[in-house]
Amino acid sequence: MKQINYTIISIVLVAILAACGKEAPKSTEQLTSVAVKTGKSTPQEAANYISASGKLAAVKSANISTRMMGHVSQLNVTMGQMVKKGDILVNISNTDLLAKKSQVEAGIAQATTAFENARKDHDRFKKLHAQKSASDKELENVTMHYEMAKAGLAQAQEMKKEVQAQFAYLNIQAPFSGRVINTFVKEGDMANPGHPLVSVESTEALDAIAMVSEEDIEAVKKGMKARVYLKSLDTAVSGTVSEVSYSSKNTGGQYIVKISIENPTDKMLSGMFVNVQLKGNDMVENNNLLIPESAIIYNGQLQGIYAISDDNKAILRWLRLGKKVGGEVEVLSGLSPNELYITEAKGKLFNGVPVTY
Repeated sequence: MKQINYTIISIVLVAILAACGKEAPKSTEQLTSVAVKTGKSTPQEAANYISASGKLAAVKSANISTRMMGHVSQLNVTMGQMVKKGDILVNISNTDLLAKKSQVEAGIAQATTAFENARKDHDRFKKLHAQKSASDKELENVTMHYEMAKAGLAQAQEMKKEVQAQFAYLNIQAPFSGRVINTFVKEGDMANPGHPLVSVESTEALDAIAMVSEEDIEAVKKGMKARVYLKSLDTAVSGTVSEVSYSSKNTGGQYIVKISIENPTDKMLSGMFVNVQLKGNDMVENNNLLIPESAIIYNGQLQGIYAISDDNKAILRWLRLGKKVGGEVEVLSGLSPNELYITEAKGKLFNGVPVTY
């Protein structure tokens, strides 16, 4: 028994000596400072708003088709190509219309000859009638023949206009300037009436098409100002609500709202995802805090941020967050106004580590 006690005492002494040989942990004052970038929690009048997501869409877009059946003889554009209004996009070959054109041209030539002969006869008989060398009946018959020839020529010319109008459906033109976003045929394909051949979108103006929930749609009015944030470009632009749909029959409980983008840039493309913030002049303003979403620290279900203490140390604060506004998020509690917080660090952050900024 005594031998066992001596063994235990020996083990404890060895452990104590080993512990004494180790260095004491460094205090926070001895830790190396971490260089950081900071932000300031300034109150902003942007907390009371309606937030919705959506996509950019061209104000003008068209799927261009034809009324005439025929083979695609030439496809003059490719996807992504810029075109001007009136440019020929697709040429379609139609042998029936070509044959009809030849018939109409032959008919015009024949009607023109008949008209010229009738006009000469009419002029000659008018002179003879004035000289009393032709009777009233003869002049009347010649005049009637002349009018019939004149009407026949006019009819043939109208038929030519009709054929020319049909040829417009064989030489497909761009209805406006823009970009070709898709082609649905290739050379040799059969073009059928009503089936799209080319899709074109204007690049001059863009709308943000947002989906608003049923809880918020009553507050959305035409003319409201909007802030449209594009995450892919990390930029925000201004806009104005131009159209509001008050039916969600075909949109799964969401309501479509169109926002006209003010001064879109060349980098903004149709189909880009956006986050829209809507706010009217009659909405109550609350001075809540907005901070960059990139500064948030996540730990399971907890969300926090590193604030900076008076002695320049990082202090982890758990936050209660509200709505997201583009790249920012609303802070409901956990951060005081005008308080410094860390947005970026060039080292590992933890509670109590000294920071420089």
